Amino acid sequence: MATGLTFQRTEKKYLLSEAQYRGLLDVLTEHMTPDEYGQYTICNIYYDTPDSDLIRRSIEKPVYKEKLRLRTYGVAKDGDSAFLEIKKKYKGEVYKRRIVLPLKEAMAYLERGDQPSQTGQIFREIDYMIHYYGVEPKLYLAYDRTAFAGVEEEAGLRVTFDTRIRSRTDRLDLREADDGKLLLPQGIYLMEIKAPGAMPLWLTDGLTKLEIYPVSFSKYGKIYENQMMQRDSGCIGESAKRSA
Repeated sequence: MATGLTFQRTEKKYLLSEAQYRGLLDVLTEHMTPDEYGQYTICNIYYDTPDSDLIRRSIEKPVYKEKLRLRTYGVAKDGDSAFLEIKKKYKGEVYKRRIVLPLKEAMAYLERGDQPSQTGQIFREIDYMIHYYGVEPKLYLAYDRTAFAGVEEEAGLRVTFDTRIRSRTDRLDLREADDGKLLLPQGIYLMEIKAPGAMPLWLTDGLTKLEIYPVSFSKYGKIYENQMMQRDSGCIGESAKRSA
């Protein structure tokens, strides 16, 4: 069942209003096909060092950065497929290397170090990263996604829209309900354009006409920054109380 998968592409992110989203849908439906699964929910557990070194380094925008996560599609059961993945970014290019395991097997490896059924090159890279950084589960992150895929010569093009981005720092288990604190206001869409090369002209024209421009946005990074702001605000509040 388990297989290794590798992806390389450029990814650009955008924050859209409801009006921009509706306008762009008209453009996309002329050139792309909706994802065969319709709207679906993606659930992730992000792993990091005890001091959150990976995400702190990531938000500093270095030339090279990497993340480790375990992903399922929807709330999972033990026998469902889970994707254990390293996501690397180097000079704007995104590289994903992942293996697919039954969730129970993936959790046994992550929690106890039990050897999984797949032990190829990608697993060895993941295993090295886990032991090198000494990672632990840090964040549950879920969102609802609608996706479009390119056709014919643009078959590698993919456009996704994420809504109801939600997270929590407890119940770090993909078998638990997919609830959490919302990251963005209602009516705001996080769009990602994923392409193996340059964007087609029709898409860049559509973005320009709708005044849609790329932003630097990491779901995990933004949540971490919000957590630090809340912690600092709390510390300032406590300090002010002691000084009163």
